[in-house]
Amino acid sequence: MRSAVRISKEIISESSSLFGVPVLFIPLFLMSLIAQGAPAAAQDQPAPTEQSGKVSYFRQIRPVLQRQCQGCHQPASKQADLLLTSYEGFKAGGKTGPAFVAGEPAKSLVIAYLKGDRQPRMPFGGEPLAGEQIDLFQRWIAEGGTDDTPEAAREKLAAGKAAAYSLAPLITAVAYSPDGAVLAVSGYREVLLHHADGSGVIARLVGISDRIQSIVFSPDGKLLAAVGGTPARFGEVQIWDAALHELKRSVTVSADTLFGASFSPDGSKLAVGCADNTIRVMAVDTGKELLKLTHHDNWVFGTAFSLDGKRLVSVGRDRAVKLTEAASGAFLENLNLLRAELNSIARHPRKDWVLVGGEDRIPYLYTMNRPRALRVGEESTLVRQLERQDGSIIALAFRPDGRRLAVGGAASEVCIYDTDTGQKTAALGGHEGGVYTVVFHPKGELVATGGFDGALRIFETETGKLVKSFIPVPLEKSAVSLK
Repeated sequence: MRSAVRISKEIISESSSLFGVPVLFIPLFLMSLIAQGAPAAAQDQPAPTEQSGKVSYFRQIRPVLQRQCQGCHQPASKQADLLLTSYEGFKAGGKTGPAFVAGEPAKSLVIAYLKGDRQPRMPFGGEPLAGEQIDLFQRWIAEGGTDDTPEAAREKLAAGKAAAYSLAPLITAVAYSPDGAVLAVSGYREVLLHHADGSGVIARLVGISDRIQSIVFSPDGKLLAAVGGTPARFGEVQIWDAALHELKRSVTVSADTLFGASFSPDGSKLAVGCADNTIRVMAVDTGKELLKLTHHDNWVFGTAFSLDGKRLVSVGRDRAVKLTEAASGAFLENLNLLRAELNSIARHPRKDWVLVGGEDRIPYLYTMNRPRALRVGEESTLVRQLERQDGSIIALAFRPDGRRLAVGGAASEVCIYDTDTGQKTAALGGHEGGVYTVVFHPKGELVATGGFDGALRIFETETGKLVKSFIPVPLEKSAVSLK
């Protein structure tokens, strides 16, 4: 385990915001530094070569590889035996030989593949690199192709190795498999698959994204989508074979983190929210982008398909609940009156109703089917407004039968409500620092929660009784475990 990435967690300030972003969402874009407690020295440091005008591998070459190439050339999917998650792997090359010859860009395979002089042109299936980027690679190779990665960052940047945790990282995503046998939990650069009763780890799905923001199983349970990325670097969709624990596809979607993934009812499409204010809809079997929706004016945190898959609802920081035609991407309407930033959405399992919540602390239940013509200042789509919570809302979920719903966030309790009446039926306590994810077991009698304190808690839905509490990541022997 000495070679594994070591993870710890620092204390987040109790102030309400930082740079205008609520503290509970700081991990969404400063996760490596704050949420995971990565040493400050491990962050991007000024490369020593920049002062001399030379191209920096760490600051200029590595980010391009990270965004454009690592999806296919990473430990979990090492195509052509080429590993691009480290300088050493890049230098060693793959089946066709070393990737570059220091000092001789004209003899370097990477340049030939990037230019299309050798086929297939890289990135395979993606947009060719801009001429300026290829020139950057040529200059770097001509200057010696050296590695200027700061020593303190080398271990942090290691990929393909399961993390060694000194403290439990915060939990941002949890999902039960449709058959209820597996509980998937987010970790640092990985998804940990647990037995649903919390009795032990089944597998660790290690990828390249620093943070996994959303986990969803396909309707048939055969696939698992893990969505996230590395802030200000790339957003990534990982599609895993849920039974074989093999990475089927890694798709780089944007230059920043992704959120709120949802499968279409037939499992053929996956929608994700993006920090570039877009929604991307991709074909699950090919990874091809089918739609890029630009209806939102700010980050998109959640998506949900209608029961028949013909419409898509989304929420984000622009305060809107937007309804879109899933086939064409045509914007239909806003379902709500604009009030406050929205952080989460959940669709009723049996009706075209969506539950949304955010910074104003009030859960709103809307129907996708407006009962009468739109009138200015009217909200005829509002089915029910629940009571104001004690903190910002971050996590929402429906029980599989639709009769109960859960609301979590900055408050210390997750509240369970009767969907039809809006009456509170249970309160799930014991959380410290906020809840970021809530999910019901497929049978409905249990509900799992996770958040800032790194503990995964399983409760009885009706009584609120705590059934089990455990740290889902393996802690080093010297670490203090949850009691």
